[in-house]
Amino acid sequence: HVQLVESGGGSVQAGGSLRLSCATSGFRFDESDMGWYRQAPGKEREFVSSISSEGTTTYANSVKGRFTISQDNAKKTVYLEMDRLKPEDTAMYYCQAVLYPTPGVGYGYWGQGTQVTVS
Repeated sequence: HVQLVESGGGSVQAGGSLRLSCATSGFRFDESDMGWYRQAPGKEREFVSSISSEGTTTYANSVKGRFTISQDNAKKTVYLEMDRLKPEDTAMYYCQAVLYPTPGVGYGYWGQGTQVTVS
């Protein structure tokens, strides 16, 4: 079955860095699109970044230039390098996998989240 396990969250001061990891299993990682979302208390979950199976990356405007998404197909892991962190980056960060068992029809799966706190 599909499993997504995030790690790497923590508490840092503004201007600091963190690297989130999302280890996966149970699906064809190299044929799936991966993404990071975040949810702050009292707010809707929002898109942060994604990387397609072809390696195309996308970023929310709020993190562009500060965050970098990458993946290691051999380790079936996706990363989010977060630099120059701001207090407004404080949120629970979730990893998402979008699988395409049927061409053109995607199914999304979520991890349990990892907390990032910037003070």
